[in-house]
Amino acid sequence: MDTPSGGSLSPEQRALVPAGAGGGYRPPPPPVDPEDQEDEGMLRMSFLEHLEEMRSRIIRALMGFGVAFLLCIIFCYPLWDFVRAPATDALTKIGVKPPNLVINEPMEAFSIIWVKVPLVFALFLASPWVLYQVWAFISPGLYKKEKRLAFPFVMSTAGLFILGGAFAYFVAFRYGLAFLLGIGISNGVTPLVTITHYFDLFVNVMLGVALVFELPVAIFFLTLLHLASPRFLMQHSRYAILAIVIIAAIITPTPDFFNLMLFAVPMCMLFFVGVFASYLLVLKREGKKFPWMRTLWITLLVVLLLAGIGNLVLVKMLHYHIVNHWPFYVK
Repeated sequence: MDTPSGGSLSPEQRALVPAGAGGGYRPPPPPVDPEDQEDEGMLRMSFLEHLEEMRSRIIRALMGFGVAFLLCIIFCYPLWDFVRAPATDALTKIGVKPPNLVINEPMEAFSIIWVKVPLVFALFLASPWVLYQVWAFISPGLYKKEKRLAFPFVMSTAGLFILGGAFAYFVAFRYGLAFLLGIGISNGVTPLVTITHYFDLFVNVMLGVALVFELPVAIFFLTLLHLASPRFLMQHSRYAILAIVIIAAIITPTPDFFNLMLFAVPMCMLFFVGVFASYLLVLKREGKKFPWMRTLWITLLVVLLLAGIGNLVLVKMLHYHIVNHWPFYVK
């Protein structure tokens, strides 16, 4: 077999011949898979190394929680005043004087004010740090593009958790407590609430609503793991709304329809926020972009239209007058 000379080869063929070689062609290197390139950035660990990493992250999370707990102990009395404020308002509203909570055991006040109240507030205060440690533990097994979700994950998860607690405190718990304590007042029943029973109800509502507010994050991660899709979620949204109403009926502290809607409506809104976030994720996977500017303009026009209709109904039909202070409409 004749050895091809460099002069008789095309530039493409000459590129395949190694320098100084007398004959034969060297095949080109196989193309590099983009996923293999991403795999190079992933940290490989043994089972024992995973356990060691988990232990380290748990210790760091507990240390951060401990610092937050010590800080909350310093301010335990102002925090307790913050916790008992809904009870004071509710007892005052139903005419109980003095509007105080009571204790049945000597250690009750100490365990609630000095231990349990700081623990609950430390949980909310340390939630960003704890969630960061969770992400830091799972991030070595993620691709580079997935590691970029660290900051949005920590901020959105912690933010929704704190927002849920705030909604429970300022809206749901205050409205429900006055109703519960007022039952039986007209029939000779005087409420005598211990701080233990009150605090248990307070924690159940606060943590329950705060966890429910994590619904958008759960939907986003189900989509990230290919366990759900926006199309599937929208097709079965009626079942999701039914489940949300049932859950709201369970965690609502009162049986009336108004307080049920106080829980159900925000939860339904959070569900559709999660569906929208999963839709954005699917668009990014497909290399598409969401029309933000057009959507913002349409949303602004709809809001202005609804505001105009609302103003017309209040002024023309319900005979309200506009004033320059809250609530801006009075009769």
